[in-house]
Amino acid sequence: MTVIIAGAGIGGLTLGLSLHQQGIPFKIVEAVHELKPMGVGINIQPHAVRELFELDLEIELDGVGLRTSEVVYFSSQGQRIWTERRGLEAGYNWPQYSIHRGELQLMLLRNLISRAGPDVVQTGRSLAGWTEAPHGVRVHLEDRTTGEQQDDLHGELLVACDGINSVARAKLYPDEGPAVWGGRMMWRGVTDAARFLTGRSMAMAGTSAKKFVCYPMQDHGDGRMRINWIADLALPPDTDWDRQDWTREGRLSDFAPEFADWQFDWLNIPWMIQNAERIWEYPMVDRDPLPQWSFGRATLLGDAAHAMYPVGSNGASQAILDARVLTRELMRHGRVPEALTAYEADRREAVNALILANRGDGPDKVLDEVAARAPDGFDAIEDVISDRELAEVAAEYKALAGFDVDALNARGPLIGM
Repeated sequence: MTVIIAGAGIGGLTLGLSLHQQGIPFKIVEAVHELKPMGVGINIQPHAVRELFELDLEIELDGVGLRTSEVVYFSSQGQRIWTERRGLEAGYNWPQYSIHRGELQLMLLRNLISRAGPDVVQTGRSLAGWTEAPHGVRVHLEDRTTGEQQDDLHGELLVACDGINSVARAKLYPDEGPAVWGGRMMWRGVTDAARFLTGRSMAMAGTSAKKFVCYPMQDHGDGRMRINWIADLALPPDTDWDRQDWTREGRLSDFAPEFADWQFDWLNIPWMIQNAERIWEYPMVDRDPLPQWSFGRATLLGDAAHAMYPVGSNGASQAILDARVLTRELMRHGRVPEALTAYEADRREAVNALILANRGDGPDKVLDEVAARAPDGFDAIEDVISDRELAEVAAEYKALAGFDVDALNARGPLIGM
């Protein structure tokens, strides 16, 4: 019998690759009929990159992503606040990657199919529910587009990796309701533009109420790069943030005027916005921390377990870590409920703390602190905030998220190789 994985996103595919690496049988069911490179840019932090490297994916990652060298914080006036080295430049044994989410997903899928065969992923099959038996689980499936019921799958365990709108989570917590909106809207786009700063820099400017984030994902080799950007704006509490539509195309008129004068010597932000290939609008939402993920022979993983604000570049990274820890516990305990309980004991409290930290803007809170102390800008950042204070904020978040450089470099692998 197999482990049944619901969802072929980053978490589900990483789990599949990890289980295959360890010889544990599995089957993935995915709701969409065809996986396409959907989404926009994300970052994968060194602690998660380490796990992907241990799946022998270093060459593939370099083929679809860019190794990030630094994060630079700027004020709303475009003044440099703080430069924080990242990845190898920060002393990690592994890099940080800026990458298109869809390209990462398809890279994982290609590698999984090449290693385990095409039959391990079944598309057009959406999780509808499950029934437990003494020694297994019967997973009920349907075609999400037609509502047609499909043949059940039988396995030993169910791992629900089905995202922020998880069917499994809704069945386990039927009174939870919709995702929690944080009062901000994000407009996201991709623009081909000239290199800025080092060419491998992530830049963040503004405050939590009005922020612009950008980073390159690919180098075209001609001085131009494929750059992912996000524009955040705080909106009134009574805003209709459209709970049902997670892929709504954005309108320039809704946000571009707010950034019309953000033309800095390091980046022309209005030009970047105006020249995007396409713009998408997303509400900044998360889910409240859960008191329990694992129930008998079923558990949650990734956004289904701990959807968080996209602050600190940690959502996909935490899903990858979930997959690796769960694989380790399945090796230790076997394909039994005790493995799911041990996985949850390792992961849940730590990730719940991250959800709450990201609601406080995570490491990006230095932007609000500087704006509060120097709302009209500054002559020298040292007169506003010290390097020590900035470094402490960054270090605190890294420790909370599990990628403190010294601790990560010193610890052994999650899965014995």
